[in-house]
Amino acid sequence: MMGSVLSSSVGESLLKFINQSGFTAFFEAGGYKYVIMICVALLLLYLAIKHKFEPLLLLPIAFGMLLTNLPGAEMFHSELFEGGHVHWDIFVANAGLIDYLYLGVKLGIYPCLIFVGVGAMTDFGPLIANPKSFLLGAAAQIGIFLTFIGASALGFNPQEAGSIGIIGGADGPTSIFLTARLAPHLLGPIAVAAYSYMALVPVIQPPIMRLLTTKKERAIKMSQLRSVSKTEKIIFPLVITIIISLLLPSAAPLIGCLMLGNLMKECGVVDRLSKTVQNELMNIVVIFLGISVGATATAEAFINLQTLGILALGILAFCCGTAGGVLLAKFMNLFCKEGNKINPLIGSAGVSAVPMAARVSQTVGQEENPGNFLLMHAMGPNVAGVVGSAVAAGILLSFLA
Repeated sequence: MMGSVLSSSVGESLLKFINQSGFTAFFEAGGYKYVIMICVALLLLYLAIKHKFEPLLLLPIAFGMLLTNLPGAEMFHSELFEGGHVHWDIFVANAGLIDYLYLGVKLGIYPCLIFVGVGAMTDFGPLIANPKSFLLGAAAQIGIFLTFIGASALGFNPQEAGSIGIIGGADGPTSIFLTARLAPHLLGPIAVAAYSYMALVPVIQPPIMRLLTTKKERAIKMSQLRSVSKTEKIIFPLVITIIISLLLPSAAPLIGCLMLGNLMKECGVVDRLSKTVQNELMNIVVIFLGISVGATATAEAFINLQTLGILALGILAFCCGTAGGVLLAKFMNLFCKEGNKINPLIGSAGVSAVPMAARVSQTVGQEENPGNFLLMHAMGPNVAGVVGSAVAAGILLSFLA
């Protein structure tokens, strides 16, 4: 009798253990979605590790995606942030680890801290030496607004369309900052698209650059840039912060943090702070940002036709941005004297994938003329694109938030 009771108790405990196991979810209705998302996460991990596609961010994003799609782990609860708001009344009682980390995304903290680090690693000298680069950086943002119009025409609401369009800026932190404000339910697909396309810059851009330029244009040599004084480099971030923040207050968090980091680098009196934001702070925030953004890519949010539409529109935005910079450079050449023309290839660097887009301009230019050195010239539009994407985000926030 005693043995029978004990056997029954063990059987019930074992059955309870099996039912609480995450493996049972794979056999329930819709369980295949978990399998698909786990496979997607493993694919992204493979691309990050094997092919080094933006590994610093793609790896934590993919691992966050893996964690959130493990049934029963209960590390992220999208219902706590439903409707674009943090539901504090039920937060503490239900929150998992990643829910707490995600607050840094939801409150706009992580993207701004990353911008401090980006600013500290950025040299605005080429942009200061050639102010025309600002126009090329601005032209490359046309992809954002064209895609906004296209997404609206396809049935996305204005907030969703703005979040999709910002992918064209090729700026991950800005995409996350804007989407967290306007369409947080799309954060996972948009973040994956933004960073995937950034990693594919060397694949996506060259065909567009060759299609829109002639062999003669690609071989144009540009004169050496003038040297920029330390005083100019110190004044620049201050002036940009004041002007853009007054013009677009909604862009102040991103622009202010970007220029703070750059001022730390250029002033030369806070080397310890500059090194900290470039290294320790940047690395810590990237880990938290990647894991928490990846965790938003749940099966419910990711496996649908809407996600496929976002991926398609994202590549369109990126291509239009690349084309916009190249075409404006060609247009500007109509007013430039012979010997002072712009190589249109540097216009493609107006997307803010720093410094990858500038390196692509250099590589394609040297294919036509091995003695052509476009890297420093391309860095002007490249860093202008960082500012431009933040300004574009500010414009969208002003109209849509």
